[in-house]
Amino acid sequence: MRILVLHAHPKLSSSIVHAAMLHAIQGLDGVTPVDLYAAYPHYGIDVAIEQARLLDHDLIVLQHPFYWYSSPSIIKEWQDLVLANNWAYGPGGTKLAGRFLLSAISTGGSEQAYHVEGRNRFEVEELLHPFNQTAYLCSMAYLRPFVIHAGRRMEPQALTAEAERYRDLIVGLRDGRIDPMSMLAIRFTLPPAFHQGDR
Repeated sequence: MRILVLHAHPKLSSSIVHAAMLHAIQGLDGVTPVDLYAAYPHYGIDVAIEQARLLDHDLIVLQHPFYWYSSPSIIKEWQDLVLANNWAYGPGGTKLAGRFLLSAISTGGSEQAYHVEGRNRFEVEELLHPFNQTAYLCSMAYLRPFVIHAGRRMEPQALTAEAERYRDLIVGLRDGRIDPMSMLAIRFTLPPAFHQGDR
């Protein structure tokens, strides 16, 4: 499986969590990391390049901090422009059919904070439903998210272990040791056109 990792952190140089995650997957065969903020510092996203990248990969990973229960703004800009009508969805829009989408995120809060009785009132996977629905609309399969909680307060040894867990997931998916169909997100059903893709 060919994996595209689109990572977006507006202050990557100050993020020990995302730096560790990226270091863990750097140089892996079959894994293509793309720093959206470095590629598009003025948000001038090249739609043709981004669509070609998507077509060259089987799994798309959106790696980012969990800002305001969502993503940094460049991810939204990327979605608005790249996932175009009649290409990714809508009449004839099945270019991404059969592919997989995975959110790989970090949170400032603890795992306990993302609970019905916690400060944030919802579990992370519930708050990621817009990405779940985006995958469905684009005839993709949305996988359970990879989450690192409370990264800023994490001891170095624990952070190293989490980065290795991320690497193990990416390598396992790449090599077929982890079946992505066994990782479908909660309340996700395959879209009707999923099997119509060219995967």
